[in-house]
Amino acid sequence: MRLYVNIDHVATVREARRTDEPDPVRAAAAAERGGADGITVHLREDRRHIQDADVRALRAAVRTVLNLELGAAPEIVRIASRLKPFQATLVPERRQEITTEGGLALSGASRKIRAASERLTTAGIRVSLFIDPDPGTIDRAAALGVPAVELHTGRYARSWRRGDAALRALARAAAHARARGLAVHAGHGLTYDNVRPVAAIPEIEELNIGHSIVSHAIFLGMEEAVRRMRQLVDEARTP
Repeated sequence: MRLYVNIDHVATVREARRTDEPDPVRAAAAAERGGADGITVHLREDRRHIQDADVRALRAAVRTVLNLELGAAPEIVRIASRLKPFQATLVPERRQEITTEGGLALSGASRKIRAASERLTTAGIRVSLFIDPDPGTIDRAAALGVPAVELHTGRYARSWRRGDAALRALARAAAHARARGLAVHAGHGLTYDNVRPVAAIPEIEELNIGHSIVSHAIFLGMEEAVRRMRQLVDEARTP
């Protein structure tokens, strides 16, 4: 299983003072040394953390692969098409939200998502859609012709201590997406405490984890924080 590390909140700390540290490029290098298979960043319209210059610098510096999260706004899609990260993950985006609160509502926005997806694909970028683990939404994603979906694990992250209903729904969704020919990724709210059951779902091939790793990095350093998450993910996939 691939572990992609989201380093947005390294930039959040930097932007709190509008200074030049901590540097997301250094964080990405440390994450790679710790075992990350890829680096994820979200270039938001309001530029609340990651900036355009960060994406350019990461595109040049990342030795694994760069996964750029973005909304379907034409300006951001143009930037992504020009910079050509390995992967672009289209996500819903609202100015008022603290973090991404759910998956793409494809039924009402498919035309805009299709246009963004087609432009990114034409630029040679692998496209993934961040969606809720819902069979109907998965079917709509498959109809758009994208190669991959990332299942939103927020419901599981909120409820895993109270039962496994959300985990079962996630597993069913992952199996359905794979049956539709989609590569299956997952992320949102995953932590050192709750990651193992998700990592054990066989159809999921990639996890995107950010906040928990960056939080632990404050005490452990980025390299060690990623190494410990890497170990948990690998153990979950060991028979």
